[in-house]
Amino acid sequence: MSNNYGNDSIRSLTDRESVRMRVAVYAGSSDKEGAFTTVREIVGNSIDEFKAGYGNEIIVEYLKDGSIQVTDYGRGCPVDWNEAEGKYNYELIFLQLNAGGKYSNDNYTFSIGLNGQGASLSILSSKIAFIEVKRDGYKYNLEFEKGELIGELNKEKINGDYQTGTKIRWLPDTDVFLSVDFPIDWFTDYLHKQAIVNKGLKIKFIDHFHDKTYEYYYENGIIDYIQNLNNQKNFTNIIYLETEAIGRDREDKNDYRSKYEIAFCFNNEVNLLESYHNSSFLKHGGSPHEAIKAAFVYAIDKLIKQNNGYNKNEKKITFDDIRDSLVIVTNTYSTETSYQNQTKFAITNKFIQDFMREYLKEQLEIYFIENPIDAEKIMNQVLINKRSREKAEKTRLDIKKKLQGHVNNITNRIEGFINCRSKDNTKTELYLVEGKSALGSTKQGRDAEFQAIYALRGKILNCLKADYDKIFKNDIIVDLIKILGCGVEVKSKYNKNLNTFDLNNLRWSKIIITTDQDVDGWHIRTLLLTLIYRLIPTLIEKEKVFIAESPLYEIVHNDISYFAYSDNEKNQILSKLGNNVIIQRSKGLGENTAEMMWETTMNPKTRKLIKVTKDDVIKTQTYFDMFLGDDLQSRKEYIENNLYKYIEKGLEE
Repeated sequence: MSNNYGNDSIRSLTDRESVRMRVAVYAGSSDKEGAFTTVREIVGNSIDEFKAGYGNEIIVEYLKDGSIQVTDYGRGCPVDWNEAEGKYNYELIFLQLNAGGKYSNDNYTFSIGLNGQGASLSILSSKIAFIEVKRDGYKYNLEFEKGELIGELNKEKINGDYQTGTKIRWLPDTDVFLSVDFPIDWFTDYLHKQAIVNKGLKIKFIDHFHDKTYEYYYENGIIDYIQNLNNQKNFTNIIYLETEAIGRDREDKNDYRSKYEIAFCFNNEVNLLESYHNSSFLKHGGSPHEAIKAAFVYAIDKLIKQNNGYNKNEKKITFDDIRDSLVIVTNTYSTETSYQNQTKFAITNKFIQDFMREYLKEQLEIYFIENPIDAEKIMNQVLINKRSREKAEKTRLDIKKKLQGHVNNITNRIEGFINCRSKDNTKTELYLVEGKSALGSTKQGRDAEFQAIYALRGKILNCLKADYDKIFKNDIIVDLIKILGCGVEVKSKYNKNLNTFDLNNLRWSKIIITTDQDVDGWHIRTLLLTLIYRLIPTLIEKEKVFIAESPLYEIVHNDISYFAYSDNEKNQILSKLGNNVIIQRSKGLGENTAEMMWETTMNPKTRKLIKVTKDDVIKTQTYFDMFLGDDLQSRKEYIENNLYKYIEKGLEE
């Protein structure tokens, strides 16, 4: 590793280099989720044109070469010379970050895009891109390859009448993103949501892979959407609220405009909490969700107290009690928006949260006064939900306590087990690692908040060949079952103290098998999968079991480490880096530093996990029985017929 770190070592990246080398910073991730962000950004720009009053139809096409094409009939994106900036507008919009027409509210009152990165992110991260713009009596064409303009701006005069608009076609680059193969339902789900919150906008999606066309249109927006969801099962009418406000997030900040659409009703068979902001679906909510929770709990709690609905010493309702029967959709807009990041899945505007909370409190109180019959129905149903939840929770805790026995003190009693701090089994992860040698690096490299470790003490039993007597006398297996907490799915006189199986008692959201990338490691991995397959197969069916891929090589170039998980990946990395590289072969998990373990194997943002599924039960059972059971003849025949494949593979590597 070079020690030549001096003044000449510091450099800056161009916008193109920054996007292509660090795309996750702008797209949220480098996987297909990040690549799909480019779709949301381009479609979002077309929707902004519609909201500004230009064009009422958008056409999105997913072409057979994997490229996406978006056509709108807005004003047409400005691409010609910009005298004030001394550049062409296409350079500012498509090739430069933090440039665009949405920094001034003169162009767009309420827009999805505010950061000036969406269009440039899409083009700079693309393999190829084509742009056609019609405006000002001209048709403009641009062509890009790997984020660079090919040729020059082509400008052609249009004679006669024509429709203004912008057409953009681009192919996300696999040199930038790990995957660009989008499921069709990603398009249909996203575009459907855009039609919901942009009433009067017609969105057409053409799936060229399956030769299908989808059309979305909601004349009355979120009201029609909720009406369709209700399926006539709502026990209150749909309430629609609409208002505007001006305010600021902090005293030293400027005022901004905001607009609010809220529609809700109560339904015993359907529940929904969805929020949108400037047409962007807020997957994680943020300010609107916090306002809804606070307002509904306040107003309904007050209603219950006014009507003496609580029993003596009964606890106050929670939002979960309300949410069980609530269908609510909010559609907000603002001229200033604080998104959590470029993916726009949540907003953090304090003014929007505070105003919306107080506005909803007031409107709910008025609604309850003016509609006493509905108010009584809502109050009674929320109390039923609350008492049902509390009874179910008490029953669950009683059963869990009875079944788990002494598992609460498991940390102090099981050798090789390092617990995590969190008790939230929707977030916690259990790493099963190979031996004490791997315990040090994984313990130091993990996130102790939600990642626990169990270091196996040698190879475990082959659970297909061993009988239950032997299995349930094995300390390693028994300890692992206790750590999992959910019990086993087999019944015998030998495991009566190991709980009846209950998936709700599983203490982990993920069970991650982590072994060395060698023959011994693969054998231990297979034995663990066999154990789970025989004793707790539901964990595989419910996709709770994963295999962590650990790197075979660390490749160092100019003080930057690259990790390869196969010989093929190593060769690909080397072909891009050129000379002056240092290659280090991983000798096992115990040899890795804590930093390397975190970056390559334990960090949810950068690790590679293989989900263990059970797509073909018969095939799975056949192979387990063949390789690890008593069917010696089938195993012998398989080896005789297939050994050459593995020998050749080994020679190639």
